[in-house]
Amino acid sequence: MSGYEMMDKEEIYSKVLRAGRRTYFFDVRATKAGDYYLTITESKKFTNDDGSFHYKKHKIYLYKEDFNEFRDILAEMTDYIINEKGQEVISERHQKDFKREDDFVAQEAKTPEDTNTDSFTDISFDDI
Repeated sequence: MSGYEMMDKEEIYSKVLRAGRRTYFFDVRATKAGDYYLTITESKKFTNDDGSFHYKKHKIYLYKEDFNEFRDILAEMTDYIINEKGQEVISERHQKDFKREDDFVAQEAKTPEDTNTDSFTDISFDDI
């Protein structure tokens, strides 16, 4: 294995930000010439109907020549959002006890006749 391949495999510097279903990885890597660049990876967990799960990942490569402009635009955009909407998170989806509106509609639409407890498959795990 060449020196570059070894350097690429080795962690130069890394940080992780866990944010609910998303995890952000900030990794310093090396170019073939030995210079450093930054990768930002968003990893989002998705759960399948059968209970298994998978991750979708999106990656950004950021090189030194773009750092200043990237930093300036990121600061401008985040400042704009905070100035316009404040610090408080107003999206219900980010609340720990969030339930989709579909869930409420489905529960309200049920009548006693709809609830059959004779079959094992009709058990609601929300009741446990």
